[in-house]
Amino acid sequence: MGYRVVVAGATGNVGREMLNILAEREFPVDEIAALASSRSQGTEIEFGETGKMIKVQNIENFDFTGWDIALFAIGSTATKVHAPRAAAAGCTVIDNSSLYRMDPDVPLIVPEVNPDAVDGYKAKNIIANPNCSTAQMVVALKPLHDKAKIKRVVVATYQSVSGAGKEGMDELFEQSRAIFVGDPIEPKKFTKQIAFNVIPHIDSFLDDGSTKEEWKMVAETKKILDPKIKLTATCVRVPVFVGHSEAINIEFEEEISAKEAQDILREAPGVMLIDKREDAGYVTPIECVGDFATFVSRVREDPTVDSGLSLWCVSDNLRKGAALNAVQIAELLGRRHLKKG
Repeated sequence: MGYRVVVAGATGNVGREMLNILAEREFPVDEIAALASSRSQGTEIEFGETGKMIKVQNIENFDFTGWDIALFAIGSTATKVHAPRAAAAGCTVIDNSSLYRMDPDVPLIVPEVNPDAVDGYKAKNIIANPNCSTAQMVVALKPLHDKAKIKRVVVATYQSVSGAGKEGMDELFEQSRAIFVGDPIEPKKFTKQIAFNVIPHIDSFLDDGSTKEEWKMVAETKKILDPKIKLTATCVRVPVFVGHSEAINIEFEEEISAKEAQDILREAPGVMLIDKREDAGYVTPIECVGDFATFVSRVREDPTVDSGLSLWCVSDNLRKGAALNAVQIAELLGRRHLKKG
């Protein structure tokens, strides 16, 4: 016996990936509904590669009563309207927007990191999915934190344009083409040219000079992993279609060698260690696309602090950073609370 599952935002990048991953992981689905705005109502999309076509319904008048789980990928504005409506109807919402992440009554979950926190979902019947850049980072940090206790993290991200949605991907493609044919470049989605460039600016600026994306990494890491960890982030948009990369520097309370860290990461859930000190002995974003893992490479000791490591972390942001993590939360919820049969 399976679940009745809703995917809200099913026509977007993340929503489509949610459908793909539900099918790939053979999530026990008895019935599935695809929701979007009225513009997409009536169109058909495929449920993964199953061959099953689903007709998109209008979220505005959808009745969530009798549905078990809703995966939301519709942005904060629409989520504010529809998530409480779904939750009140008895359908547990797993939300990919930033709306509920810092709500103390809503668990913020990365299943490999803080699975026990999911038990708090009943307060609002809503579970939050973290920011894409946070999700992959804490998967890599958790096993190291368990071993040597992290004091401080300095991270620089190299985030793909798919993190800004289809508009971001289209802009990179269009600008790249324009450069080759000599057409003028006009930034629309991004603040500056993204093709053949990097932009040290994601989301809005805050009073202290950081951006909201950087603040999210700090606040979410504290909520998911440990409130005592000090973290500073610089988030950069790069001309890559899919796959976020991060250069992470970690200071620990206890000693830990690069070799120990490699051994730990090799066995850590959700992590794939690819770390050979030779040409091509590391993973780049183009190689992680379509994969479930968070890849870690270039683990090395930092001689500038008493106990420090640096590493390189890469993951498919549409998967672990969004859709995959949401489906993993649904799996966790099913195992612990919504058991069928």
